[in-house]
Amino acid sequence: MTSPAASSPPTQDPDPFHNVSPQERAVLDYLRTRGYSAAEKALLASIEAASSEEKEKAETIAAEELVKTLAVFTQDPSRSGTNALKDSSNVLQELNSLGTPANLQNLIASIGNVGAEEILSLDPTDKQEGFRELETWVEGSLDMYRPEFRPILFPIFCHFYLDLIQRGFKDAALRFFREFSPSLAPAHSNTLHHLSTLLLPAHVQSDETAQHLLNEKYMIRMSRSGFSLLVGWLTEGVGGEALGSGLGFSGEKGKRGRAAVMRVVNNHLRFDVTTTKSSAISPSTWEETTGLLSSLIPQPNGSSSATKLFDPRAFNMSKGDLKLGPAPINEELRTETERVLREQAMVERDQSVQYDIALTKPQPLPGQTAPAESDLLPRPPHFKTVDVDREVSAVRDARRQIRLDPSVLNNVDPNSPQASAVRARALPSICAYTLHDVVEGAPCCTFSKDTSLMAVGFAESYIRLWSLKGEKLRGMRSDFSASQIRDPPSLRRVKEKKGSTTRKLIGHSGPVYSVAFDPVSGSAAPPKHLLSASADGTARLWSLDTMTNVVAFRGHENPIWDVKWSPMGIYFATASRDRTARLWSTDRINCLRIYAGHLGDVDCLQFHPNSLYLATGSSDWTARLWDVQRGSCVRVFIGHQGGISSMAISPDGRYLASAGEDLTINLWDIGSGKRIKKMTGHSASVYSLAFSQESSLLVSGGADWTVRCWDVKGAGGPKARENGATDSGIVQKYGEENNNETADLVATFPTKRTPIINVQFTPRNLCLVGGVYQAPETR
Repeated sequence: MTSPAASSPPTQDPDPFHNVSPQERAVLDYLRTRGYSAAEKALLASIEAASSEEKEKAETIAAEELVKTLAVFTQDPSRSGTNALKDSSNVLQELNSLGTPANLQNLIASIGNVGAEEILSLDPTDKQEGFRELETWVEGSLDMYRPEFRPILFPIFCHFYLDLIQRGFKDAALRFFREFSPSLAPAHSNTLHHLSTLLLPAHVQSDETAQHLLNEKYMIRMSRSGFSLLVGWLTEGVGGEALGSGLGFSGEKGKRGRAAVMRVVNNHLRFDVTTTKSSAISPSTWEETTGLLSSLIPQPNGSSSATKLFDPRAFNMSKGDLKLGPAPINEELRTETERVLREQAMVERDQSVQYDIALTKPQPLPGQTAPAESDLLPRPPHFKTVDVDREVSAVRDARRQIRLDPSVLNNVDPNSPQASAVRARALPSICAYTLHDVVEGAPCCTFSKDTSLMAVGFAESYIRLWSLKGEKLRGMRSDFSASQIRDPPSLRRVKEKKGSTTRKLIGHSGPVYSVAFDPVSGSAAPPKHLLSASADGTARLWSLDTMTNVVAFRGHENPIWDVKWSPMGIYFATASRDRTARLWSTDRINCLRIYAGHLGDVDCLQFHPNSLYLATGSSDWTARLWDVQRGSCVRVFIGHQGGISSMAISPDGRYLASAGEDLTINLWDIGSGKRIKKMTGHSASVYSLAFSQESSLLVSGGADWTVRCWDVKGAGGPKARENGATDSGIVQKYGEENNNETADLVATFPTKRTPIINVQFTPRNLCLVGGVYQAPETR
């Protein structure tokens, strides 16, 4: 068949750049300004040759080529990953079902058997050669450039693989994946695994991740000198050759490979060229501005493609300063708290009461702005006795808490006599609670602030409470009336006569993924309520007086992964698979705010200590900070190379710690939105994070059966090794796996076989952890 364009004679175009894309024109202009005339002519000739080939292809298409093109776009419904169209009769049936014109059906019916197997036997080598040479060039570059060149490998790998699949070269795509994916797996294991499941063009067309990669520009940040080197290699194959490589990248195969790389660079990548020297930027900083950023960064209403934000730093700066100081205390409540403290001091004959009273007036750190009373979420106008008890207990806890200072471990010989005393000052005491014989699994657990209760959510849709003090848990009988309750003794009389140290709460119809005790009583008394979130799409409020379910909060359409109380109580937030987080109040059954904007599941969340902000972590690899009242995003944190599994905010309100499926923990400055450092050491997923009360120590627990302690104020970075010895004095034996622990990892506490699903600090800096023991499989 012939297109209309074939009948008209070609005309000479006076503009030599008529068929040049804007990206190619920019490269040509750059080469001209640099004086690379030979490279400019070669690039222009290759562009013209490619455009002329495209014109020839557009003019005519052979009948067999038509069927070959159609044959790879339909999969066998009974066998996923295989093509359904083996011959022309199958193609004809498919076209009949699509309502194809009769003349096209007759054409296909007259063609002999041309099936998908013939197409898949072909092996285009330009992509394989191009990626091999690109990888060799990147790894052969100078050490100062290698960190900024490495991020370019991943998007080009993805586009090469998807292009091979879309063209029907399944076998070639699988060979390409097997050869080159191992080097990218440490940072992109989840995405690579997902791509490996896409085996047919139909898979690519219907897959959300693939469409994001194909339709959105992948941002790469690069220095000006690094970008010049990249352009030089793409155009002339200069630089980075390994020793003994002969012609290097200048042979015919090299030109074809570089042309394939250049097509991806021109069509699918966007470069943020910075004037900062490569040596002045830390290697991990390049990750913060790398990826499909335009969809991850909230865009202003009505913004066009020209005004889109591609830099998270620009978005964070546009949102202005945040109020990260401590929340103000009601003046009447503070006065009453001081009165109670003075009375207790007189009874106990404590002369240091003036120091205690000073603790009732928390001051913001230098550079922080404290919120006003009007900035906070609405609270009850009058305080209760439980509020006074909570504040008094918080003051006493602050006075008596253990001070942890991991910085004292610096430059201390672990074998010296004073090493044990120094470790006691630097590291917390850790109390571990282990669950045994839990075959079905327990996704979550938590401890009350007064350390009297432990709650565990199970995969079999129930919650179990334990009394950590050995007291019996007794609810109220169901056969009493409210008129019988007149005073505390009458309340005790309606409690159940019998009880045990554990209690089962039944109400959910799916696995329980998160539990949280209410913070109203603080450490002064046991909590009165418990929140739980489940796969059944509900969050439930449980009364710990009656041991019953009080309210079921419905609104999410998918499983709820996490639930957290606001520090003041009353309000709580949920995170769901429906890509939203929601704010709720215990006195209403409908949600108050919906925080929407993430491109994947919202997996975890955390309130800021002053309750003005809510941090969320998502499967889209980003964390966001939301204004709780307004519902708007005020910070976006980009830098993880996998979904975010857990978060923690420091008690002083300055830092956000996030742990991802990339096995890293990132420490962020909330005020600026910048990443302070990247901490590595875990060898499996990190399930929980917690800051010590003075915000100097971070504790993490994960699936690698360990609890790890990190120095928040430490510089971090790779551990310096000399003669096999690390900074901590531990000698690595020959043959042991060389881990990537950073220097700010101050201690690792292994368990026998217990993944740690929760870590948290008590108000006095005792660290409580919990997990489920995994018994070794018996054969």
